[in-house]
Amino acid sequence: MNIERILSITGKPGLYELKLQTRTGFVAESLIDGKKITVGLRANVSLLSEISIYTHEGEVKLAEVFANIAKKENNGPAISHKEANDVLMNYFAEVLPNYDEERVYVSDIKKVLNWYNLIQAKGFITEEPTAETVTEVTTEQE
Repeated sequence: MNIERILSITGKPGLYELKLQTRTGFVAESLIDGKKITVGLRANVSLLSEISIYTHEGEVKLAEVFANIAKKENNGPAISHKEANDVLMNYFAEVLPNYDEERVYVSDIKKVLNWYNLIQAKGFITEEPTAETVTEVTTEQE
């Protein structure tokens, strides 16, 4: 899973993929409709790779939360972000059991699930090779 170039831009719906950096900002492509936009340096932009979720022990990177969802769903889509609040909270507790219920709001859970489903639909959620699969491939080739 590579979310290094995926952005959330305040005031713009959905997520964007960083395409090109310019002197005055950058060009990003919408994951929803594929339209390219230019974004100035003053825009409030968040890289998904830099976002974390509060837990009782500290913070967990969003990429790790996405990986937990992908593992639970076998790299398929998660439940809809439009489900009832109690359903969303129970689902998120399965994915990240130690999340801080006081600092992680239902609106945050909805955003995480919406983002996950968006990047999953665009093929950014893929099974990464583990050390075991690399060893198996190497052993078979010998």
